[in-house]
Amino acid sequence: MPPRNRPRPDRSPVPVPRPFSVALPPWLTHALRAQRGPVPWNAVVRGALAAGPLLLAAVLAGRESVGVMAALGAMLAGINDRPGSRRTAVHRIGVPGLAGAAGLVVGTYAGEGLGAVPLTLILTALGLLAGAVSAVGPVSSGAGTQLLVAAAIGAGMPLPEPGWQRALFFLAGAAWLIVLRLALPTPGALAHDFRFDGERVAVADVYDAIAELLAAAGGEQAGARRAALTAALDHAQDALAGPRLRRYASSSAERRLRAQYAAALPLAEAATALAWAGDALPARTAEGPRRLAAAVRTGEPCGPLPAPARSVPGLRALDDALLHAAETFDRGGKKPGGQQGDSQQTDGTKTRGDKAGDKRGAALHSDTGTNPLDRGARQTAHKGLRLRPFRAKALLRTVTGAGGREYGFRVALCYGASAAVAQALHHVHWYWLPATAVFLVKPDLGPLVSRVLNRAAGTVLGALVFAGFAAVLPRPEGLVALVAISGALIPVATRHFAAQTAVVTVLVLALVMVGGEPEASWSRIGETLLACAIVLIVGHLPAPGQRGGNVKARLTAATDAAHAYLTHVLSGADDRAARWALRREAYRKLAEARAAIDRAAAELPTLARHTEGTDEVAATLERLVDTTTACAVHLDDTGRLTPRHTERLATLLDELVEQRERAGLADPPADDLLSA
Repeated sequence: MPPRNRPRPDRSPVPVPRPFSVALPPWLTHALRAQRGPVPWNAVVRGALAAGPLLLAAVLAGRESVGVMAALGAMLAGINDRPGSRRTAVHRIGVPGLAGAAGLVVGTYAGEGLGAVPLTLILTALGLLAGAVSAVGPVSSGAGTQLLVAAAIGAGMPLPEPGWQRALFFLAGAAWLIVLRLALPTPGALAHDFRFDGERVAVADVYDAIAELLAAAGGEQAGARRAALTAALDHAQDALAGPRLRRYASSSAERRLRAQYAAALPLAEAATALAWAGDALPARTAEGPRRLAAAVRTGEPCGPLPAPARSVPGLRALDDALLHAAETFDRGGKKPGGQQGDSQQTDGTKTRGDKAGDKRGAALHSDTGTNPLDRGARQTAHKGLRLRPFRAKALLRTVTGAGGREYGFRVALCYGASAAVAQALHHVHWYWLPATAVFLVKPDLGPLVSRVLNRAAGTVLGALVFAGFAAVLPRPEGLVALVAISGALIPVATRHFAAQTAVVTVLVLALVMVGGEPEASWSRIGETLLACAIVLIVGHLPAPGQRGGNVKARLTAATDAAHAYLTHVLSGADDRAARWALRREAYRKLAEARAAIDRAAAELPTLARHTEGTDEVAATLERLVDTTTACAVHLDDTGRLTPRHTERLATLLDELVEQRERAGLADPPADDLLSA
């Protein structure tokens, strides 16, 4: 018989060794990060029809140098050809194109009439100007980049045409891409007015983002969904506010889209307040915004909208906003007073035209315009969300402020140093060195080390690929085809800086050979590595004034916008249009500050330490704006704040003052705003 005291086998779980993992530093993880998304086939088609056909026409006409300039303008315009509305594309592509043409004129005549030292001084001054202007925004940054790149090319590329002709053909290349952007419809958009397909997609994305935020309320993803809603609203606002010949919308399709965007603002406000409350919501709460998003995309009626239970102020505000959106979608592009639909039967809820509906529904959707929600939406749809129009003083203050000075100093020093070194080497392609330094030194294109690593890797890959093609392709027809293929790949390659650099390197080397110069793959690699070394050295030199100026300037602007919004809400003003505009500006400024902070945090520690603590300030500001939105919704419903709201505001304002002082931000905001 077996012994009774035999030890039992140990059945405790055996620890499984975890796989070895290494935490990469932020500056390296940023270099490996790439954007994701579907292939923009419409932009791919435009890229294939831009630089390649222009170069082919010039080659057939025997004017290769003209084709090189036109293709160069189309290529740089293709880098700025991003998703959005057609009117926005005109501004995003056209302004940098004009700046590039001006740079060609200045660079060509300066290169012809000045020696090496005066030319270097002129280019350095241009770098100071372009760098300071880049602090204004993305379009200004693109304009500054093209100004400097074109100035270096004009000063160093040997072409027979005078400066004004180079600029004219460069501008023609950019204009050709704008024509393609305006004329070619997006696939699948022909069922509607394809002129507004970008605006339609942007507005539909807003309703989808609202639905995602409602679905994420009470969960860990609520903060990320709120940030996604901010990005969608910013994109739609820019798409609808592009340059126009008339001040106001002139077509029913545009009026309908502007009204649908305005109807999304109270929905976004209610969704933000519900997410702030932290309670999970029923799944049917997000169904209404999803149906509205589908209606925007298809142009069909939105159908029945499931309404939430009106149990708390946030849900009551959401229900009111859904009813208002239903009326807006029924009305379409018509002015108030037209024939109204009666299809919005909700599941067990009150509806317009239903005798079971109460006076609230009738008052909310009356056409008298006396309801604050309806009046605010009409004003927003008519005038837009821009509180402050373009002012020269504000622009000058941004250019000469801390962010502009820091941008300008870095760009001028790197651009001027690379131009001086390139001319001292007496290389035939000396203009490549300063042109490469421009893309490396621009702070808004990503962290410094990330840009350098990607630029070096992309240039080596692109030069090797081109060397292989150049050895087997017939000339010039093979090179023209290579230019067309590279132009088609640019919209896809912009998702990663190294990929974009590789494609642009192939395209530029092909243009150089078509222009009559020898194959220059190996010299291109050498000059790129030299430019990387110059920018790395200059980028880490001590700078006059305060480092991190761009981050702190944007954070200060976000603080001012947040407090302006809070003051308006606590004042008890019933102007919904102004409140929504202030809320949009606060969230937009916060998003810009957060992007700058994230870029600065991915720098090497010697640079990242200058912006330590700014992420805490941004996080507190985000919570403050979210709380202000919740206060606005609660004040609309009850006319007074709860102790939870007031205590939360007081706590956040105290934290904000302390965090700003620790981060080295001057002039901390006053903490007595609760008395407003």
